[in-house]
Amino acid sequence: MDSYPPTKIGKRVRQFCKIWFEGPYSKWLEYSMEKDSVYCLCCYLFKDDFFHGSTSEFYTKTGFRSWNRALERFRKHVGDVNSIHNKCFNKMLDLSNHHQSIQVVIDKHSQKVKNEYRMRLEASIDVSRLLLQYVLPFRGHDESESSINQGFFLGLLRWHGDKHPDVGKVILESAPQNDTLTCPMIQKDIANACAKETLKAIIGDLNGDYFGILVDESKDISHKEQMALVLRFVNKNGEVVERFIGLVHVSDTSACSLKKAIYSLLSVHSLSPSKICGQGYDGASNMKGEINGLKTLIMKDSPSAYYIHCFAHQLQLTLVAIAKKHLDVEDFFDHVSNVLNVVGGSFKRRDLLRDHQAKKLEQLFESGEVQKGQGLHQERGLQRLGDTRWGSHFKSLGSFIVIFSSIVHVLEMIELEGSTSSDRNQAEYLLTKIKTFKFIFVLHLMLKVLAMSNELSMILPKKDQDIVNAVEFLNITKKRLQDMRENGWESLLDDVSSFCDVHDILIPKLDESYFPGKSKRKSSGVSYAHHLCVEVFFVVIDVQLQELNGRFDVVSSDLLLGMGSLNPVNSFSNFDKGKIMTLAKCYLSEFDDGKIRDLSYQLDTFIIHMRSGNPKFSNLQGIRDLAKALVEANLAETYSLVCLLVKLTFILPVATALCGESIFVNEAHKKRSAE
Repeated sequence: MDSYPPTKIGKRVRQFCKIWFEGPYSKWLEYSMEKDSVYCLCCYLFKDDFFHGSTSEFYTKTGFRSWNRALERFRKHVGDVNSIHNKCFNKMLDLSNHHQSIQVVIDKHSQKVKNEYRMRLEASIDVSRLLLQYVLPFRGHDESESSINQGFFLGLLRWHGDKHPDVGKVILESAPQNDTLTCPMIQKDIANACAKETLKAIIGDLNGDYFGILVDESKDISHKEQMALVLRFVNKNGEVVERFIGLVHVSDTSACSLKKAIYSLLSVHSLSPSKICGQGYDGASNMKGEINGLKTLIMKDSPSAYYIHCFAHQLQLTLVAIAKKHLDVEDFFDHVSNVLNVVGGSFKRRDLLRDHQAKKLEQLFESGEVQKGQGLHQERGLQRLGDTRWGSHFKSLGSFIVIFSSIVHVLEMIELEGSTSSDRNQAEYLLTKIKTFKFIFVLHLMLKVLAMSNELSMILPKKDQDIVNAVEFLNITKKRLQDMRENGWESLLDDVSSFCDVHDILIPKLDESYFPGKSKRKSSGVSYAHHLCVEVFFVVIDVQLQELNGRFDVVSSDLLLGMGSLNPVNSFSNFDKGKIMTLAKCYLSEFDDGKIRDLSYQLDTFIIHMRSGNPKFSNLQGIRDLAKALVEANLAETYSLVCLLVKLTFILPVATALCGESIFVNEAHKKRSAE
């Protein structure tokens, strides 16, 4: 630029002089044509490293344009040798000096030093990956050289060096003391790098496709609210996978806060909320609220993000409901819990047990049903209703029946030899409760009720479970319960009576009047058999059926009927094109009018192909098998719209078990690291 804009300063017109670029200021002086101002390049680059006074802001922010005193101000800005400008200038020279670059410094080292450094780094990474895979803490209580237990990281690293002498020669004490690559900061860097690579692989596997979200929230050990987010999607092999992608703290658990946290986490991984096609949460009002719940807020942005209340959570709530609605069942579980508490606490008194009884109890403790010396409100015992999974109640009641005689023996010994009167009185009270016909009746009844739903409780937490299969198991459970109600009374009564005969428990005359509570004078007006059959047996089963029917309000009938029509069992015996087309219309964002038309034609060809006798499609047992079979047969592109519909069906979550596990594992890891 040969000429510069003139500016009237005082009575004279001044302007920038090109010759200033050729003087002593040429290496740092920069001119802005847009603002007709000059700046200091080095001060601009390193302005955050040093404190700049208001004078220097002219050269880093606002620009300098007082041309009448330019040279004087330039000299003043440069200042003496230790001025801020000269410090910035020296940093700029260092930055531009390629002889001081990291690559040059590395190249100066010998190839041997490089190889040894790489071996140390790979050893630290290998150990870290192993610990991360098994969720083990890195640090030890005492990591000094004299310690015999330095923690998993240093211990495994030393073991690795012992097994591989070439590695052992360059790690730990054999490494340069400023380059051991074992400090906590390095460990955290490696763990963070592993996390980023894992997330990168997960997002790559998703490949921008549709996904469902599973969310759970809980407080951490510092009582801060945190949220776990899991993605559920179908991978390139046609398999449904659930992948944990983050655990973040939230200011509160309101629907708006959770939505903001979810969208923020998705944004970090360049995932669009418009691709959400399923939501899975628990039944809290902030989650499932029809007006301002999380599911409603997300469906406003993604209409196809249908919400499913976690099936496993709903199943557990049915058991809670039985206890709340039936006093006999509530009392029964209280007695069972108290008995197992007492028996577990007295296990150390081996002298109270005969050999075969001790062996049975030992097996019970090893199975995790009762913890030695601990209450049953701990992690592995029979926990409070609502605090554990259905399966643990089922196992505990089964074990209670198996070791009933041993339990009675221990309670009798405590009644006689207990260390305190409180222990002796408690044991006496519990014996009077459990050695009754009614307690044994409820014990066998609840075991049978829990057994009816045990298969359902086991399949629900599986990550590859689809909603059609889950609903099928739900219907089987309800059918079995109804059959038990109609035909199971006599067999139950026989089992209870046989058990009481074996264990010398008095069997009442069932045709006599029933006296409720402790009253022996005021009759209820019904026989004991009527009370057990109608007021206990029928009521418990009816409540269970009502809860199963009421709580498992899955999704709209159009969705469920369409999903059932895609089920390939028995050569697509439930195939119904009309219902499948209605299902596609539930996903308006994914199926426009053109795709709906094309899907209609594609379904005609698809069903003929599937029923043609091809062995690849003849024995499919569910939507899960269908998705994999289409991929393995290279038909995913041919039947792209059918595959898309199958994928959207498969994405709908059944349970949020992985979210809860992720929070639990994270908290357990924090606790072990802090110990």
